[in-house]
Amino acid sequence: MKALLQAEHLCAGYGRGDVIHDVSFSLGEGELCALLGGNGSGKTTLLRAVSTLLPGKGSLLLDGHPLSALSRRERARRMGYLAQGGHMTLALPVLDVVLLGFNPELGLLEGPGASHCRRAMEALEWVGMAHLAMLPFQSLSQGQKQLCLFARTLVCRPELLILDEPDSALDFPNRSRMMERLKDYLRREKRAVLLCSHDVNSALAHAHRLLLMKNGALIHDLRLERLGREELEQALREVYGPVEVLRHKGRYVMIGGEEP
Repeated sequence: MKALLQAEHLCAGYGRGDVIHDVSFSLGEGELCALLGGNGSGKTTLLRAVSTLLPGKGSLLLDGHPLSALSRRERARRMGYLAQGGHMTLALPVLDVVLLGFNPELGLLEGPGASHCRRAMEALEWVGMAHLAMLPFQSLSQGQKQLCLFARTLVCRPELLILDEPDSALDFPNRSRMMERLKDYLRREKRAVLLCSHDVNSALAHAHRLLLMKNGALIHDLRLERLGREELEQALREVYGPVEVLRHKGRYVMIGGEEP
């Protein structure tokens, strides 16, 4: 499998020392990789460092090329980043919010054209939001806002999607829909997804790999198709405490657990 993203010895923080320490991993084309860990384990810091929104030390390669050598616009075109929370206060219609996703590929004074509007509507249709395209973004529920920003992140078809708890405000049907849409995106586009989640069982159901973090360090890199139940259970216990892992309908399910 071709490595799309390679991270080596990443360290990053917010001015008072590093929050993540010596983190190394790679991500291949077609992979959905879930980043798991308790509060304060460094998950969001790692995502911000990988997306280059947070300065850090170490090496980051995208398709074999150093991210540091790419312009900010080129990085924005090739990597889609969705922050947690989905907060946005611009008074724009939903369609216009999605059209903002084209900014990295537009010229300085260039506005979106008919083809951009068509692609934006297709992205909204894909996440089940096309019927809300003309509504004000601020009138949406928090879950609907997340879906709208998800569509904005996808609209340029970036090579790497970096998603920080993108389903936190979604109900179960829409959460499942989002994960299925991500897997469909990977199948069609040969891209990669790095997704931070607090929903361990959703990750177990949909991800190809798990990255487990604790105290700013990457303690496990697990490929689910090659993993036995006992090995998975032991790894999850290091993060979530006394949990049990069961096999149900061909998938692993975690029972129990608490925030460390």
